[in-house]
Amino acid sequence: MTEVVVVGSRGGTHIGGSFERAAGRDLSVRLIDSGSAFEGPRLVRAASWRLLGRRPLHLDAFGESVVESCRRSQPAVLVATGLAPLSARRLEQLRRLGVKLVNYLTDDPWNPAHRASWFLQALPLYHHVFTTRRANLEELRQAVPGEVHYLPFGYDPSLFYQVDLEPAEAEALASDVVFAGGADQDRVPYFAALAEAGFTLALYGGYWDRYPATKRYARGMASPDLVRRAFRAARIGLCLVRRANRDGHCMRTFEVPATGTCMLAEDTDEHREIFGRDGLAVAYFRDIPEMIGKARALIAEEESRRAMAALALQIVTTGGHRYSDRLRSILATVHTETVSAGDRS
Repeated sequence: MTEVVVVGSRGGTHIGGSFERAAGRDLSVRLIDSGSAFEGPRLVRAASWRLLGRRPLHLDAFGESVVESCRRSQPAVLVATGLAPLSARRLEQLRRLGVKLVNYLTDDPWNPAHRASWFLQALPLYHHVFTTRRANLEELRQAVPGEVHYLPFGYDPSLFYQVDLEPAEAEALASDVVFAGGADQDRVPYFAALAEAGFTLALYGGYWDRYPATKRYARGMASPDLVRRAFRAARIGLCLVRRANRDGHCMRTFEVPATGTCMLAEDTDEHREIFGRDGLAVAYFRDIPEMIGKARALIAEEESRRAMAALALQIVTTGGHRYSDRLRSILATVHTETVSAGDRS
């Protein structure tokens, strides 16, 4: 049986928890929840974050606990998710223990909102980096002596799946267009335009109530269960990538179709690679006017909307896009590299 340690967060839609649920007869997964690295009094945490370059308050202590845990269990592979709180010092110690270090890099470390010197110093210590965006592949290859790979986001079938709603719940959650994600400033004009065009909206996530154009549609933070049901109750699920992250796709790319909801998504090469041409399984848009036009067409053509949703659901659920598939892809790549290195020696 393969044993892997995952360093990430548990709960919500965090990928660490999804990897933990990927365990099976042939795979043992032990999650070390990174949440403790960020705990502490609010003001102290804020000072550490702002004054020390987005440094988690307990970065060193958490890293030490990971090293000691791995010293006891001797895992072959450690998979860190995103900007995991493991410093260069702690990664060096893990390397000396013989642990293969992998980062499934779900954020762009050069995004000004995430850029942290401690993480950029740690990044070259990973043997493998799997990035969810092609836009930073070359930068990563220059920064990381080890192997750099593109590996898309996925979805967790225990969180996102088709669900039948009771009529009263379907009516309460109904919308023309649903979106789940934070109110980034560059996202607001899309929903202001949809509202002005007469679409009913359901906006889940933080800060939508801060903008006059979206305040009335803000439905607050939501659990994965509520998001799943809201997707199912909507006619269209809108998929916007995070531009500051240089995304070509995002988590919702897979989660919206997994619920059987018709998706209208930003037109990117990665979206087309996953779902094919425009109008086959997903409708694409390049700007706000095209988004409005595509949304109107989808609302008016229920049969077409259902057919597209059904094909997108099939692509996502049968195409090897579960997070368990992603974890196994990571481990297969690490194993292949290890065997090749052994052959060369």
